[in-house]
Amino acid sequence: MSKDIDEIEFTIFDTETTGLDPKSGDRIIELAAVRFKGENRIAEFQSLVNSGYPVSLGAFSVNKISVDMLVAAPKPQEAIPKFLDFVQGSCLCCYNADFDLGFLNNELKILGLVQIRDIPVVDVLKIARMVLPGLERYALWFVAENLGIKVKQEHRALSDVELTLGVFYRLKEIIKVKGIVDFDKFLELSY
Repeated sequence: MSKDIDEIEFTIFDTETTGLDPKSGDRIIELAAVRFKGENRIAEFQSLVNSGYPVSLGAFSVNKISVDMLVAAPKPQEAIPKFLDFVQGSCLCCYNADFDLGFLNNELKILGLVQIRDIPVVDVLKIARMVLPGLERYALWFVAENLGIKVKQEHRALSDVELTLGVFYRLKEIIKVKGIVDFDKFLELSY
């Protein structure tokens, strides 16, 4: 039986990292999420994560998260399971899922936990490409601006989640006008 998009609990999440490549040792240093159903926010999650791995200059220049900020932060073995509990039973959603899921699955692997596979994940970036063809670029801030969202992207996990949530809502409105209200059809747009 199909469900309306507004009947599904989603969790939009975002990561900030020490660099761009988990295969070279880069790690998550911030994790945030907002859980919602329809227009109703259910809960929010935010945590810095002390992976013990140095933050690259490139990453610091973007997210402004310093090693000093991470000293008192929870270790991955504490933060990641709390995040998994938070998202349990919801449909994961993010902007550029390959990046964020790649880092999350890397952390799960390091911790000896089951990686996220075979569950629905909505990639808002892929939906933006389908719904807004021909944009000059598809960076989150650019898509948001084209949808009339005038919020500066701060490159911190929770603020990026908030921006992604705004883009998600605008794209959902456009999709509904086109007659797509079924969750399965909506999910197909992100593959």
